[in-house]
Amino acid sequence: MNSILNYIQNFINRAGAFVFAATFSSRLFAFMSSLVAIKLIDNKELGVVLFAYNIIVFLIPFSGLGLQQGFLRFGALLKSEEEKRNLFFEVLKKGIKGTVFFILSIIVVTNFISFKYEHTNTYIVILSFLLIPSYILELFKIFFRINHDNKTFSKIEILNSILLFILIFAFSYFFQENGYITALVISPVVTILFTVPKFNFKISKNAKTISTSFWKYGFFATLSNVVTQLLFTIDIIIIGFLLSNSEMVTFYKYITLIPFSLLFIPRIFMSTDFVAFTENIHDKAYIKKYIKNYVQLFSLIAIVILPLLALLGKLILNLFDKQLPSFLTAYYILLIGVAGALILRGLFGNLLSSIGKAHVNFYVGSGALLINIVGNFYLIPKYGITGAAITSSLIMWLTSLTTYFIFKLYYSKF
Repeated sequence: MNSILNYIQNFINRAGAFVFAATFSSRLFAFMSSLVAIKLIDNKELGVVLFAYNIIVFLIPFSGLGLQQGFLRFGALLKSEEEKRNLFFEVLKKGIKGTVFFILSIIVVTNFISFKYEHTNTYIVILSFLLIPSYILELFKIFFRINHDNKTFSKIEILNSILLFILIFAFSYFFQENGYITALVISPVVTILFTVPKFNFKISKNAKTISTSFWKYGFFATLSNVVTQLLFTIDIIIIGFLLSNSEMVTFYKYITLIPFSLLFIPRIFMSTDFVAFTENIHDKAYIKKYIKNYVQLFSLIAIVILPLLALLGKLILNLFDKQLPSFLTAYYILLIGVAGALILRGLFGNLLSSIGKAHVNFYVGSGALLINIVGNFYLIPKYGITGAAITSSLIMWLTSLTTYFIFKLYYSKF
């Protein structure tokens, strides 16, 4: 028990409490935004917007051609703030160029796709412009993280969450689904305007170059993130293709909201500690102790929180819509799957990235994605959105155990 308490204290010393507040705020305001949206916007039209938005969420890691991923790992290994700032500007310049090209590609490709739901093409094109401000904002947050300034990083997260909620509420109230989309696009822009004054734009003449290993790591880390995002969104996309009722998209989105929101807890620790354990990755005693404390803590969290959420399931789902409690079984199944992701997946996926094995995460995720797609196409027609929940739950445990064993294998030779 003392080791867990010491682990939590070290987490707090790295401004973990601020990161917790930021991540909790993000989840809370996302929950409130979802609640507002489902009350103010027609379920069928909201389902179409969510369908389009999940496609863009899947594409967001490609913004900047993955350079932000390399910036996090390689920036953490640099010694001085000046070197990190120089790398920031190099990644910013190259990343924006790549993102503009990517947006143009999305616009062109979207025009050749015929979607089942009306307005989907228009929504995707509009939401694609979210990629540029999302990329820039992410670079700012990473810069403060690699300089051990988790407080500023957290403040930016909180500000963005509050702005997003306010804009979604105001714009959805007056303009319904069009206002909702507008709020999604402009909220990171407003956050950037508030963030710029906190940043020192002084550039030295010693510009940082981006190495081949940097590009390679960023490329595979991006693909890994894309696959991970797709694992969480593929259910909604396939439901949208297989089921003619767009309300099922909305219902599944809200059934997954609470179980998937629990994953903010390991993200808090990874956001706070990734730079620290990357700097100490060659200290095997340090990493072994970190793993032991993390697994013990999150096993305890899973044992306490998941049964409580299961008991309150009907009440929670009823808050969103009176029809949702009829899908309670899917909710229970998702909670079981989340247990594996809480205890193992977040930790060992990040440790693999920390030792430079981002490509392994991509391979694991790709295999899981293939199984997910096959499982969804088989189970959704038979069991509806409960079939999607079964597939997701199995995949969460499969990827969690796989990353655990692969990290042990690689790290023993590291």
